[in-house]
Amino acid sequence: MTLYDLVAPAIEARCEPRYRIAGIRAADPLGADAILAAVPAMNRDADVPALSVALRTLVPDPDRTASLGVVDALAAVRDLGLLLGSIKRHGVEPLAAVPEVLPALQELGRRTDMVPRDTVHHYTTWNPLGDRQRMYTGERMEGHLQDAVRMVFPALVASLDTCAEVAGLEPYDPRFADALDRTGEHVQAMVDSIDFTVAQVTPDFFARGLRPYFEEVDVDGHDYLGPAAAQVPLWLVDLTLWQSDRSSPEYDAFLDESVRYSLPSWRAFHAAHRGSTSAVSKLSAAISWESTPRLPPVLEASAQALARVLRILKTFRARHIGIARKAYSDELRLYDAGSGGAPIALLRSVLDLTRDNETLVRHANVRMHAPMTASASGPKSAPAPVPATPPLCERRLTP
Repeated sequence: MTLYDLVAPAIEARCEPRYRIAGIRAADPLGADAILAAVPAMNRDADVPALSVALRTLVPDPDRTASLGVVDALAAVRDLGLLLGSIKRHGVEPLAAVPEVLPALQELGRRTDMVPRDTVHHYTTWNPLGDRQRMYTGERMEGHLQDAVRMVFPALVASLDTCAEVAGLEPYDPRFADALDRTGEHVQAMVDSIDFTVAQVTPDFFARGLRPYFEEVDVDGHDYLGPAAAQVPLWLVDLTLWQSDRSSPEYDAFLDESVRYSLPSWRAFHAAHRGSTSAVSKLSAAISWESTPRLPPVLEASAQALARVLRILKTFRARHIGIARKAYSDELRLYDAGSGGAPIALLRSVLDLTRDNETLVRHANVRMHAPMTASASGPKSAPAPVPATPPLCERRLTP
């Protein structure tokens, strides 16, 4: 039983067809089960003609495409996408080999309100389990990598709610710390997922066996990345905790590209909170107003809760870099950039930003002002002068 199986009823009860995971997994609108079961063998033989025939066979006609609801359309993109990535892996642009798939991809993109090719969600969360599982290689480690990403989908869905709560609260509200603690529980699923990946998937298999299937595909003159795990949007949490106003131009540019591979409601969340005041900035501003020797208990609790969730984010990113460095080492790498389009240097920069924010918050929960001291033989002495330092809310972190 997976984590998704435990929380599926709560997710699927929402009025969002993209959360109807069981229905999307069960759907086979193109009758693709038998054909896609043969894809790993075709890939082992680098049989581009067979893969092209398979793709051409599955392309739905315009009337069929127009009749699909969101659930079936997502499943159709999933199944066409496996063949797109397979053909591109062998050095051929799939739409050049099978140009008739273009109008189908464009219409399916409109019907699903997503990019006109498969994403990490199609490849993992919406992918059937068991005998019907769609895979490029059929190798056990590929299945483990898909499972690792499936593990975090429920947590990402839940984090939208808790992060929205954080965005709407102030650090003096007891609910601020509570929402942060629940967010931390969701982020911990990311750490568990990456630990599972380290234990089950070797850097060599990812770098040389699987990474080539995630290359970008040209769809009508626009390049779309493959279903890379890097598309898992941890930025949903970054955004409200620190990224909205304490980011870097490089990370902002990367997110502008990555956001389009997300679900429509997640893109709307990004648009709503981009440029807003982050939790770190709100806490820094609140602390800068305090003139007492110690923080009020509620503000102290907020600082501790924010430091905890940032520490979990820092842990995830440190482990992610460890994996990436091995997979993209000189001995293994076939590509300079990661499957999500980010170089290792950007991962390092984002880790540094996360660490700087965590350190700032952790150090904030200390005695902010030196107390007045009484002299044994005279009047109270004045406090020692404090160097002129801007309040925390005015300090901007840089990568």
